[in-house]
Amino acid sequence: MTRLTAICLGFGMALVPGLALSAEGNPAAGKGKSAMCAGCHGIPGYKTAFPVTYSVPKIGGQHAAYIVKALQGYKNGDRTHPSMRAIAAGLTDQDMADVAAYYASTAVQSASK
Repeated sequence: MTRLTAICLGFGMALVPGLALSAEGNPAAGKGKSAMCAGCHGIPGYKTAFPVTYSVPKIGGQHAAYIVKALQGYKNGDRTHPSMRAIAAGLTDQDMADVAAYYASTAVQSASK
């Protein structure tokens, strides 16, 4: 009975979104995939003008899990910034993990830096 219960629980967990293990990120691969990110997130003091004007957050030194979660949110529509939604739509889970690992491995940046 214990083995059957374990099998059923394992199968059930595989069906629940978000409980599956996320891909391990490769910082070196992420660096190669981050050119589009750097166009906004890597410019000191950059402010976007679409859809509204605001300071673009710096993501250097951010936790990888947070970056992955944010990208997933843009991809699935939970987050609504049009440019980020378009970018995230083309990313695989591995791409997200790699980019997140890269930025997590870089120095923390302040908004004015």
